[in-house]
Amino acid sequence: MTRSRTGAPVHVKRRPTVTVMLLTAVALLVVTMGLARSAPAQEIRERATRPTIVLVHGAWADASSWSKVITRLQHDGYDVAAVANPLRSLSGDAAYLRTYLESVTGPVVLVGHSYGGAVITNAATGNSSVKALVYVNAFAPDEGETATALAGPDSALSVPDPTTVFDFVPAALPPTPATDLYLKRSTVFTSFATGLNARDKALVAATQRPATLGALNEPSAAPAWRTIRSWYLIGRTDKIIPPAAERAMAQRAGSTITEYDAGHLGPLSAPDTVARGIERAARASVR
Repeated sequence: MTRSRTGAPVHVKRRPTVTVMLLTAVALLVVTMGLARSAPAQEIRERATRPTIVLVHGAWADASSWSKVITRLQHDGYDVAAVANPLRSLSGDAAYLRTYLESVTGPVVLVGHSYGGAVITNAATGNSSVKALVYVNAFAPDEGETATALAGPDSALSVPDPTTVFDFVPAALPPTPATDLYLKRSTVFTSFATGLNARDKALVAATQRPATLGALNEPSAAPAWRTIRSWYLIGRTDKIIPPAAERAMAQRAGSTITEYDAGHLGPLSAPDTVARGIERAARASVR
């Protein structure tokens, strides 16, 4: 305590001693180092239990149609594989995917878009490594059903004259089961790629991979969704598989349903929503 010129006591606040300041700094450093050590260890444990996410594209697309979803899933620490779907026959495509799944170690979340949903429905049956099925604007057929029939009369592709929405290769009519179906540019722009800008629609039209007529009309085998938990993302503005058809398939499969504002190409137009839906399934599958 000191006194002022008038003799009144004046209280002086003392600064912390150098020793106290050093001890505080050391304590903070120890806590920080402890957190730094525990965070990577915890992250490693979480990554070890995470399933591999396998993505299967549909007709008139390829594995790059998942690119925006893949970057988000990888950013969140998931191992991801986008498989090249042959699009030749439902049974053959499912057999190819089944073989691919045999090469994946650990649990799998299997995701199908559009026709890819029919493929995962067949490929995952009896596979104990597949812990969850995720349908994104996709077909989830029961035994004996076909993709074409499930799309229903309200689909933009269900028209009296198929030549108004498809180009056939070879062009000879009538088509055979081996005939490749390409979407006309007008079909891509008005129905298939809604929600994308004109440049991206043109890219989809130019890079599409055809499915055979036979693949889209081949009856499905015993469905995996009877024994494996499923999630379903319904695009409210889908013109290829109308929302009512998607909803009916999802409810029948007992899927956990998410409806979102997107057309048929939700993985391209709403990748954040699709990635979040897949991650919800992934987290639930390992509980």
